[in-house]
Formats: sequence, structure tokens, C-alpha cells
Amino acid sequence: MNRQAQAVVMLLLGGAVLKASLGDLYLRYVKEGLQPFLIGAGALLVAAAVMTLWYDLRPRRTAAAGNDDGDGDGHHHEPRIGWLLILPVLGLLLVAPPALGSYAAGQAGSVLTAQNSASDYPPLPAGDPVDVGLLDYASRAVFDQGRSLTGRTLRLTGFVTPGPGGEPMLARMVLSCCAADGRPIKVGLTGAGPSAVAPDTWVQVVGAYTNRVGKDPVNDADVPYLQVTGWQEVTPPKQQYE
Repeated sequence: MNRQAQAVVMLLLGGAVLKASLGDLYLRYVKEGLQPFLIGAGALLVAAAVMTLWYDLRPRRTAAAGNDDGDGDGHHHEPRIGWLLILPVLGLLLVAPPALGSYAAGQAGSVLTAQNSASDYPPLPAGDPVDVGLLDYASRAVFDQGRSLTGRTLRLTGFVTPGPGGEPMLARMVLSCCAADGRPIKVGLTGAGPSAVAPDTWVQVVGAYTNRVGKDPVNDADVPYLQVTGWQEVTPPKQQYE
């Protein structure tokens, strides 16, 4: 791979990063707050590739040409394995994988640990039903014994994933940085839950806190339950991770 080929691969990689980060595709890989860094990295790759091509293709003086090192045409050849860099480029340009879903949730234990606990949970916003994130609900239910949830009508949004006995559970993936470190937060459903819904279907459930707590068979973490009074299927949100 000569320098021009390297520049072309770098240009394609930078363009692919920009294409993903200027739309919503990047949300399937990283947290929303990392978008500016992705845009900056893609722009730098494109700029470096353009400058490399300009430098390599510009007219050269005959006297200077004789001073080039490398092979006879003044180009440095690198190992052919460098062409493997084209694979992630094709992946970004041609493939649009879905966000992590029920399969990933079933393979990993719930992210709910003592690290999610807080010394004091503020009151929920006014109004019923009140939208609550799955991690927030689980933390309040387990570590605050549901004190800030009791007496409120709650609305949770997530995808359906099979529980230990095949019963539907509500889940959402939680990212620290990117999809590679994604782990699920799971909430069990009791009452009038979505019992005949396919895994990975996004639903919005309305219900109330219940003190029922199960165990995640993967890592034995606590899994709180929600007493469901109603639910509806919804379009997957733009930001599918918590």
C-alpha cells in the first residue's frame, strides 16, 4: 500500500465517521455526548487525507525528485495488511446494525449494583403518569425501597426481553462510553403486561411500584418489578441507550 492508497483509505474512513456522526447512526455505537468528538475526529482524518494527496500529487521539480527516498517513484510502500483498514469503512458505509437489544440483554447481567445507589433520591416531577428511566426506577425501587415511587403512576419505556422463565421483562442497555461496554438494566413486569409481544419490541408501560424483587440469573443482581396497569407498543426512540 503506497502513500496515495493510505490517503484514500484515510479519506474514506474519515468520511464514514462524519456520515455516521452527522446523522443518528453514531447513537448505535456511542453515547450522545460524544458526537462533537466524532465529528472532530472525522474532520481531522479527511483533512489529513486531503493534505497527503495534495502533497503526493503536486508537481515536483526534477532536481528534487532525485532526492526522494523509498523506491524509484518516490513512494513508500507499506505492508498489504493495511488494506484491512477498509473493512471498518465498509461496515460504516454499507451496514447499519441495530442497537443492542434483547439478545445482548439476555447474555449479560443487570447493571444494577450498589454503585447505582444514592444517599438521597429527590422527589419525582409533578404529574401522573411520570416518565421514569429504567435505571432510575430500579435504583429507587431497590436502594430506596420505593419510598419516592409509592403512590405515583409511573411510565417506563424499553424493549421486551424474555425473563428467566420466559415471561416478558422490560430492558434497556446502559452505556458508560460505547456499545462495547453496554450492559442491560432489567425490570420485571407483573399484572397486565405485554405477555404476547416478540422480543426487541419497544413498549411503553404504565403502572405502579411493587415491592416484588427477583434475581438476575446471569449475575444474581436484584431485578425490581413494576405492577403494570396498561401498555402500548411504541416506535424505538432516537436514543435507545440510557
